[in-house]
Amino acid sequence: MEHIQFWQIILLTLYSGFAIYDGNNTTLGLVKPSMAGFFAGLIMGDVTTGLFIGGTLNLLVLGVGNFGGASIPDYMTGAVLGTTFAIMSGEGAEFGATIAVPIGLLMVQLDILARFTNTFIHHKADSLIERGNIKLASRMNLVGQLPISLSRMIPVFLALVLGSAFVNNVVQHVPESIMNGLKISGGMLPALGIAILMRYLPIKKNISFLILGFFLAAYLSVPILGAAIIGLAVAIYIFNADNQKAQLAQKTSGDMGDE
Repeated sequence: MEHIQFWQIILLTLYSGFAIYDGNNTTLGLVKPSMAGFFAGLIMGDVTTGLFIGGTLNLLVLGVGNFGGASIPDYMTGAVLGTTFAIMSGEGAEFGATIAVPIGLLMVQLDILARFTNTFIHHKADSLIERGNIKLASRMNLVGQLPISLSRMIPVFLALVLGSAFVNNVVQHVPESIMNGLKISGGMLPALGIAILMRYLPIKKNISFLILGFFLAAYLSVPILGAAIIGLAVAIYIFNADNQKAQLAQKTSGDMGDE
């Protein structure tokens, strides 16, 4: 059982606050679960576990967006805490991915609370604009980020400070059969994520490429990167072929017009 250091808690807390800011502003990709898992794994000394948990959660959010201000599961925070608890407990990445899902769902409620708090800041900005104080009103954009960032930083900090003892108790007292069940369900999450992603893709139209990718991975044991490179080569070939057809059709149409 590993113990977390205070400097690790501080770094993970600061990352959580800046990552959600990044998702709304700088868009560097730090809010993605894969990046959050990588960073948490780097801080905790096990990047592989962090990438597995972050990548698994990333599959669950592909195609999901908070359009219109809607709150969605915060798997960034789930990746940070799931990775940290998995490494601390020594129960493996599957355990961390499993507990990260309910954490992400729970964060929806805190996100709603933070957005509700921001309505007061919005009204303050409106009143400043009515009084002609545009400069101060523009600063309300930064002030409005505080509730959003704190809605992640506070629970992450408390979970890491108070949660280490909780994790120790869970690992020591939960029956082995339940822990094995959590690991199995965690291992199923990547398949669930792929299934969700496939619902958004034109699979019927491109079924041949799905079969090709499955054959490369399942029967030839081609790594994911290798299969992706083959897919890229096929895509470039089809793109160039379609361009040549379009240019030929345009040239033929132009020749007929000249006649």
